[in-house]
Amino acid sequence: MNIVLLGSGNVATHLALALKAAGENITQVFSPDLINAKELADKVGSESTNSFSEVDREADLYIISVKDDAIAEVAGNLKGVNGMVVHTSGTTDIKVLSSEVKHAGVFYPLQTFSKSKDVDFKTIPLCLEATDAKQLEILKSLANKLSTKVYQLDGEKRKILHLAAVFACNFTNHLYALANQILIENDLDFDIIRPLIAETADKVMINLPENVQTGPAIRNDESTINQHLTMLADLPELQEIYQTLSNSIKLAHK
Repeated sequence: MNIVLLGSGNVATHLALALKAAGENITQVFSPDLINAKELADKVGSESTNSFSEVDREADLYIISVKDDAIAEVAGNLKGVNGMVVHTSGTTDIKVLSSEVKHAGVFYPLQTFSKSKDVDFKTIPLCLEATDAKQLEILKSLANKLSTKVYQLDGEKRKILHLAAVFACNFTNHLYALANQILIENDLDFDIIRPLIAETADKVMINLPENVQTGPAIRNDESTINQHLTMLADLPELQEIYQTLSNSIKLAHK
């Protein structure tokens, strides 16, 4: 399959490498920043461009992997192509594409990506949607080459999944950052709590998270909670987050 990749960020980079490893032919990488386009194109042996007028119009598949608010603009520049056009967004409606191109789909990898860290694409859930059955089968065939976890989800289910992922991943990572802030301000090293983080993550791989909740809130340990809130008196934003999460845990375990 001849594929044009529109984007050069974290998702685009890992997806391009996985496609190449699966034997697919990435003919071109587009990015508004030509340096970024060329950097990714060189990794997968393809051409690069930063001009929509130079985008290959004869490809089988066009994968738009850009910021959500830029998807419509990119799709608008692909009018008239015969190949399928998909995006990799968790929240963007397929109609953003289907209103612009003949064949539209979604190819959403549910994972957090960083260019600096390798991932095993075989374990990444790929969530698919298409405007018709034939295009869906094409996407399934491609997805099965990349991952053992392939799901067909409509737009509403995909949005719900993305919302849950923000809680499970993005918010959790931010809480790690807040914990690190507390540690740094008190001359403590983040390495000390890495084993705790790893154990917490390991437990939810085999248990439902509500069944392995620990800490002062689930124990109704008001003395410890109040001590913590006092310690955060000079950090009102963190104090509010601590109180909100503690209250949420208590309500969930009444």
